Amino acid sequence: MKLLLSCKYNMDTACVELRYSDGSTLALDCIEIENLYGNSPAYRTELDYLIYNDPLAYADLIMNGDVEAYLRTATQERYLD
Repeated sequence: MKLLLSCKYNMDTACVELRYSDGSTLALDCIEIENLYGNSPAYRTELDYLIYNDPLAYADLIMNGDVEAYLRTATQERYLD
């Protein structure tokens, strides 16, 4: 079983890079992902927030989650009570 050693955003390649204990690397192309799911400015903003502030959550969402459902939930308008 390979373990995740690091996960970071690489500005030079615009990819979230995951490095594993067996020496393998996985690069998620953030531009392509934004082109697929970034249908609105709010969706793109949420994806950008995750890329810069929590790349591991971003990678987990892309690889294991329902991206569209997450974006709909995360970008709902919130009203002040």
